[in-house]
Amino acid sequence: MARILITSGPTRQFLDPVRYLTNASSGRMGCALAEAALARGHEVVILSGPVGLDYPEAASIVPVLTTDEMLAAAQECFPSCDGMIAAAAPCDYRPRKVQTAKISKSGEPLQLELVETSDIVATVAENKRPGQWIVGFALESEDQRFRAIVKMQKKCCDMMVSNGPSAIDSNNNSVELLRTDGETIAFAEGSKSQVAARILSAIQTEILAKS
Repeated sequence: MARILITSGPTRQFLDPVRYLTNASSGRMGCALAEAALARGHEVVILSGPVGLDYPEAASIVPVLTTDEMLAAAQECFPSCDGMIAAAAPCDYRPRKVQTAKISKSGEPLQLELVETSDIVATVAENKRPGQWIVGFALESEDQRFRAIVKMQKKCCDMMVSNGPSAIDSNNNSVELLRTDGETIAFAEGSKSQVAARILSAIQTEILAKS
């Protein structure tokens, strides 16, 4: 059995003490993956941004808030794990400067200068040791398959789950599972629990059984 690290939910990037950038990720996919992994006898560690759901009690939960916090936690936890499923939707941008006081209305347009946050999967993959594996998620609104393959190669993933915006804050999902050579392993559609079970099955066949 494997020790699997799962990232889940959104992250937040603060503009001032009360406002932040984020997205509508619910953490349901990460939760379903944890349940599916535990059902197969795996040990699970979840790195989760702020969500309104309860993860399985059998999993170890590490709460995080920002993208940098999730990255730091992943770098700390991944060395003791066999693999990682990166199902989180970390915020891709942060303000160049965080205001120390609440931004007040001025009647004028507010301009924000945003910079990219660190790429969690790509950074963690840089120190992936032989035998460790990473399954990534690519959520795209256009050219989903092509962009998922590009991300898989760029982030050094061993498998990529491609899905679309309809997955966000939904009970259901529709995904394409891709190998590193760009070939399709399978399509899966249904509740996130059903999709998670198919993903774990593919990990067993495509990764664990070959290691």
